[in-house]
Amino acid sequence: MIDKTDITGLILAGGRGSRMGGVDKGLQNYLGMPMAVHALLRLSPQVGQAMINANRNLGAYEAMGVPVWPDNLPDFAGPLAGLAVGLERCETPYLVTVPCDCPRFPDNLVDRLAQELAAHGADIAMAATLQDGTLRTQPVFCLLKTSLLPSLLAFLQSGQRKIDAWTAQHACIEVRFDDAQAFAGANTLAELQHLQP
Repeated sequence: MIDKTDITGLILAGGRGSRMGGVDKGLQNYLGMPMAVHALLRLSPQVGQAMINANRNLGAYEAMGVPVWPDNLPDFAGPLAGLAVGLERCETPYLVTVPCDCPRFPDNLVDRLAQELAAHGADIAMAATLQDGTLRTQPVFCLLKTSLLPSLLAFLQSGQRKIDAWTAQHACIEVRFDDAQAFAGANTLAELQHLQP
């Protein structure tokens, strides 16, 4: 079994927020608090330590009480750039990532991913949900070995950015979660309104 103290949690809040009009998604309010705070409150009990990847409003994120690391790549290079800086800063054997705009992800997310990763001897465990009869992966909800950093850096240096193309190079296990709504995110202001009860 993988102990939770061997896992660092990373909240991905480094996006451009273009589908939300360019606002910083992690700082948008959900039930009276920034979405990134909800993500941090859900993730922190599941891991040994937590950190945030953000590229603007760093002071607001630092006020949440955990280390904040911007991308090392320019121009909002996507979730893999955040993953790379998380792996570089991670001091544990495993890193788990969650996006800042899904405030209701399962409170057993990390435990389930860790169980399956260990059971299958995989490098990456990724959440998956059933949508319209098809099992779809949720690639930004993943647990991975920090030893994958050299592979990820080489992939990014080659100019590639697609998360699925990189994870496909490694032993990756999909972990099914039955509640697809738990992974509902807010990419637009309308979706954020819809998430509010």
